[in-house]
Amino acid sequence: MASVEDLKQYNLITYILYILGFFLGLTPFIAIVMNYIKRDEMRGTWLESHVDWQIKTFWISLLGYIVGGLLTVILIGFLIVFLVFIWHIYRLVKGLIALNNNQPIQA
Repeated sequence: MASVEDLKQYNLITYILYILGFFLGLTPFIAIVMNYIKRDEMRGTWLESHVDWQIKTFWISLLGYIVGGLLTVILIGFLIVFLVFIWHIYRLVKGLIALNNNQPIQA
């Protein structure tokens, strides 16, 4: 079993992969797989909240981007994509700040 410091580093890598997704596209899919792989190992630690936070952020953002993308035909989709983008960035920044401060995420 990895140390808490190793698991924190792992979480930092997944946050970075999510952020890189804004530029590279596929890295969030790597991060979500990594989250599910290590999820059980982080149970019972303050890092568990970060894994859950990242997983929830990924799926809600993906759904929001898909719905927004489909609705761009009637223009409201552009607003939806923009709002999801802002929410997505907020969640990643909030998570990184808490991780840096060795604190769980307060949802």
